[in-house]
Amino acid sequence: MLVADDEAMVRAGVRAILARDPGIEVVGEAADGHEAVDAVRRLRPAVALLDIQMPRLDGIAAAARIHRELPGTAVIMLTTFGEDEFIGRALREGASGFLLKADDPRELLTGVHAVAAGGAYLSPRVAARVIAGLRTGRMAGGTPPRAAVERLTERENEVLALLGIGLSNAEIASRLRLVEGTVKAHVSAILGKLGVRNRVEAALAAHEAGLTEKPGS
Repeated sequence: MLVADDEAMVRAGVRAILARDPGIEVVGEAADGHEAVDAVRRLRPAVALLDIQMPRLDGIAAAARIHRELPGTAVIMLTTFGEDEFIGRALREGASGFLLKADDPRELLTGVHAVAAGGAYLSPRVAARVIAGLRTGRMAGGTPPRAAVERLTERENEVLALLGIGLSNAEIASRLRLVEGTVKAHVSAILGKLGVRNRVEAALAAHEAGLTEKPGS
């Protein structure tokens, strides 16, 4: 994975946390958004961990470029800024995860594994803000209304509900006793029908529609 932050001490601290997990390999670093995009082009990491406030190109703009040009790399935002505006912008621009630097270091390891496996991950404090924002309308940001979700098939609704609680394709396949390729096809169909760009936006739609509150989901 790639670690991008304009503070060398922060990058060193993040690398130290990631080094605790033998399943995670850091292949590069970047000190600004342009460097991050260039490093992703060159190294093709599974995950890029980006700070929001970086010189030349901020992390959210870098996330958008990576999502558009290099979709094989998932993006996690790691920042001190947990305001709704930053969270909403990052998720709409293609980030698959959002963590705060004040979170427990274990959240970082969990989030990296979840996103690398094709899932989405919000730290508990960020998830609480997102759900509260959905309830009050502060973070709607184009998320499809309940009527759009109702156009999905029964199976697509089941997949969306599990996607909404952050499960990866492999985990959804296991839960629903499907092959992973079938789940991928369902996820693609869901994104198309809802008119959303990524799994996180689909997960927000699941929360807004109340799918994640159903028993058994």
